Amino acid sequence: MKVLFIEPYPTEGPSSRYRVEQYIPYLEKHGVRCIVRPFVSPQFYRILYKKGSYLKKLLFFMQGSIKRFFDIFTGIRSDIIFVHLEAFPIGPPIIEWIFSKFGKTIIYDLDDAIYMRATNSANRFSRYLKCPFKIKEIIKISAHIVTCNEFLADYARKFNKNVTVIHTSVDTEKFMPKRKEDKKEITLGWIGSHSTSGYLEELKNVFYRLSLEHKFTLKIIGASKFSLKVPGVEVINLDWRLSDEIEQFQSLDIGVYPLPENDWTRGKTGFKTIQYMSVGIPCVVSNVGANRDIVKDGVNGFLVDSEDAWIEKLSLLIKEPSLRQQIGMNGRETIKEKFSLEANAPKFKALLERYEVKNGKR
Repeated sequence: MKVLFIEPYPTEGPSSRYRVEQYIPYLEKHGVRCIVRPFVSPQFYRILYKKGSYLKKLLFFMQGSIKRFFDIFTGIRSDIIFVHLEAFPIGPPIIEWIFSKFGKTIIYDLDDAIYMRATNSANRFSRYLKCPFKIKEIIKISAHIVTCNEFLADYARKFNKNVTVIHTSVDTEKFMPKRKEDKKEITLGWIGSHSTSGYLEELKNVFYRLSLEHKFTLKIIGASKFSLKVPGVEVINLDWRLSDEIEQFQSLDIGVYPLPENDWTRGKTGFKTIQYMSVGIPCVVSNVGANRDIVKDGVNGFLVDSEDAWIEKLSLLIKEPSLRQQIGMNGRETIKEKFSLEANAPKFKALLERYEVKNGKR
């Protein structure tokens, strides 16, 4: 079986890395020939969400467009087309339409509520080039839809009855707990990207009130241009790097994940929560969307929905090292059971094989 995987981003993009690329070694081990084609190159990705560099962005965009055109011929010679999010970043789903006209089997992967047309401020002009019916149309012409949670699955079922939820997973052989040395001051942390760093603002007063009773360091990774100044709190702000992503998660004592309650965040994977838990880090997260499916409150983490609740649960974890350890261990077991590569890679393979059989390849 030959499968063309079409994705918007290179390995540096977390959705491509965790929704597509981490499955490739497993699939190839089981006889699936995998061809992975991102639209954005690694060089393009480095400047994509930064302001300015418009000429470079245009040149990189043209380069990606030419490569995507040639991907059509690769797709026509493939058994299955697996599209993660979208084949082309602007306009209607022309690439997907072409594959459909050639009778190709399309499996579509949706892990974000991109049909809502949210956009990044650095590339605000791009929202006017988006096609409002694009995602709905891709869902309609696809043979099967894969989503990361039930909220997105419910949306997809409005247009296609063939929907499967496969949670975004981590490789628990790589994301592992690390023995921590005893220390007086603990580290609270958040690891993410520029696009979600603004959610930390809602915790500014939480951190301030918390600092009146406890000494801690706040580490923010992945939003180096986001400045969060909290009186009485040392804030460490670092760039995210693929090379030490796991080590940075392991460096934390407690992870936080604030989110507002709206349809955009309900479509989130809750993946930050999964990553914290995978390395045995206790986390306190907003009681929103997929977090409710991942966290059993007070057992493998804490769900909160008010400022006082944030302070209460964070204080509890800061004061009680044994509780941090127990919650972290329980979280790790949850991830291994439900959200690990080991648990979900076979589901991914089985779905591809199902359509291999339908295509008469077996």
